[in-house]
This record gives sequence, C-alpha cells and structure tokens, in this order.
Amino acid sequence: MEKTWRWFGPKDKITLTMLRQIGVEGIVTALHDVPLGEVWTREQIRALREYIEAAGLRWSVVESLPVTETIKYGGPDRDAQIEIYKQSLRALAAEGIRTVCYNFMPVLDWARTDLLHPNTDGSSNLFFSYAEFAYFDIYILQRAGAREDWARTPTPSPTGEPRDILAEADALAKVMTPEREHQLVENIVIKTQGFVSGNFREDDEAPIEKFRQLLALYRGIDKAQLRANLRYFLEAIMPVCNECNINMCVHPDDPPIEILGLPRIVRTAEDIRWLLNAVPDPHNGLTFCAGSLSAGAYNDVTAMAREFAPRTHFIHLRSCQIFPNGDFTEASHLGGRADLIELCRIFMNEESARGLSPSSQSGASLLPFRVDHGRTMLGDEARGYNAGYSFLGRMFAMAQMQGVIATLEKVRSEK
Repeated sequence: MEKTWRWFGPKDKITLTMLRQIGVEGIVTALHDVPLGEVWTREQIRALREYIEAAGLRWSVVESLPVTETIKYGGPDRDAQIEIYKQSLRALAAEGIRTVCYNFMPVLDWARTDLLHPNTDGSSNLFFSYAEFAYFDIYILQRAGAREDWARTPTPSPTGEPRDILAEADALAKVMTPEREHQLVENIVIKTQGFVSGNFREDDEAPIEKFRQLLALYRGIDKAQLRANLRYFLEAIMPVCNECNINMCVHPDDPPIEILGLPRIVRTAEDIRWLLNAVPDPHNGLTFCAGSLSAGAYNDVTAMAREFAPRTHFIHLRSCQIFPNGDFTEASHLGGRADLIELCRIFMNEESARGLSPSSQSGASLLPFRVDHGRTMLGDEARGYNAGYSFLGRMFAMAQMQGVIATLEKVRSEK
C-alpha cells in the first residue's frame, strides 16, 4: 500500500521535508485557502502539486473536496454548486489527481469532546463522551427536541448495559463551569472543524449561533431524504468521474451515531451497501476509515473490509476502543476494536486482485493509506498541531504500520 500523510498545506507546521524523512510517499491534502463552494482552478491545483513534487513527493489523494451544505440538504442552489464541483473535478484530473475523499455528514465533519484525553503512559488521545456531548446539545446549543432525543437514544454500551445519558447530562449541569463549557465549544466546533475548508473558522465570533443556523437548514430532512440527496449528487458527477477516471471515496460518519437530530447515512454495513448499490458505478467508492467504523459497537470492521475492499479506493488506518459505558477513545494502532494487521492483509490482497503495483503497466498505483489520528506524545501538545494530527504520534503509528506491511509482504513472498 502507498504510505500517505494528511498535510494541511504550506502553512502546516509539519513540513514536506519532515515527511519525506519518515518514509511518506504520497500527500493527502486540499486547497484549504479556497473558500467553501468556490471552484478549484487548474492553476491553483498545479501550484500546490508542483510544490509537493519539488519536495520529492506526490499529491496522491484530495481530502477533502468539500460538499457544500446546500448539496446535502437539497437547497435552491444545489445544481449550481454541483456544477462548481464538476469544474473542480475536471481541474484535478487535468493535473493528474484522481482520488477524491469527501463526506456527506451534515454540519459537522467529525466530533470529539476531549482532544487531549490522558492515557496511563502519559500520552493523550481524542475521546468522545456521550454525556458531555448531550450536555453540549441540551445546555449550550439548546437545540429544540434535544432532551427528547437523548431520552430515547439507545444505550451505546457494547455489552448492552442500560445507560441514562440524559440523566448524566443533567448531573453535569450541576457541576459544569464556564471554562469547561468554553472548552466543549472549542473541542466540538472550533478545534476539530476550523482548520479544514468547512463551515467554521477558528476566528468565528459566534459559532453557536452559526451552528443553530446550519441545523435549521435540515428541518424536515430525514435519512431517506439525505440518502436521496447523496444519490442525486453522485449521479450528477459520475459522468465527469468516468470521463476523467476519478474515484470518489465517501468517508464514513464520525462518530457513526445519530447526533444533533441529524440523519447519518454512512455508519453501518447496511448503509455502505445501500450507497454502493444505489450508484453502482465503480468510481463511486469508499474511504475505508477503520477508526470511524470501529467506534460503533455494532460494526464488524474486519467483515466490512472483506466485503467492501473491491470498492475501496483509500484507507484510513486507526482504531477505537469502546469503554463499557459506550464512550470511546482513539486506541493504539495495534490495539482497539479494529484489527489493523488483518485489514492490511485484506487490502494488500485486494491490490493483488486488481493487479496493482508501483510499476504496473496500466499506470495504476498501490492503494493509498494514511495513519489517521495519532496519539499526542513527547511534546506534540506544545507545538500547535491541528487536533488529532500530531507529528510524533502519527510518526509512531506510521512506523507500526510500515512494520506490519513489511512483515506481511515477507510472509507472502516466502509462500
């Protein structure tokens, strides 16, 4: 598999020179300075591609070419935004970039409540607390219907033990401080969203009011309607994908649960099956994010990898650990619910089935993977890296995955 790394452009504190030294081959990035909903021009794409290539690397995957909210909820300018999306796809293909990761999650890209949750070894990880997220929804966002939604939320415990999340949120309200409230807003809205080309910026002065306005756009949009809107989008762009040989790779919902009263449509095997069958074009594929999927106790991640490997075009290797009460944290890349060793074996076998190799006559390359989210360790927390995207933590994870892949390659060659 091709070793790639998510990089946030020339302003990223982690430089391309650093990445080349640790064995990275391909870069996963985007035009983060282009405002949401505007065309990515060929000139802009070429400038960034050449910048990456000058460092001895290649631009392997776009993550992400954002899908605007109006496309997701089916707004009046949906078709105009889809035309802009098509223009950007053509420009990317003209510069030789043909793998595009995107998501169809309403409003929020990904959600955590603690960005520096301590581990016993002194490192820290991203963490999701159901009670704290419910508190944010009920007491900070003050979303209409939030209490009722959390009262009927199924228990997230992997053992099925009952849990009253609403009561836990109410208990938090009695001890919550203004400082912790502020931190929750930072963690859920700003620090996890502000550094990508999304709905929020790090300098937003009224993020909660903006959040409410975005949620209002989805009134009346249920799972069936959001699915229909995704199919509409994919059917509209597939002719361009076929014309330009571009693979679209949807990212699963993160976390794979229904939150904020919003429908979630890429969180289970049934969801992914529906998506791939609804638009059966091979260019409609999957970003197999083992971390997102392993945060759902109902997901058999290994079985899903086996089933969906033929339609997987990009891989995120990470793993989550679910605690007995259902809360979860990012685990070691060799631990947690996702068996990353077996996943590497599955996707390396898929490469062989497709005839992919670095020097294949067809020009096809290996399946790109990146280690997704890493521990914050050894001073990472003081260096101003984006939330979830430490340097030393991800470097450690990359070394683990490089060792796994090298071992599997050796075993296969000996057979």
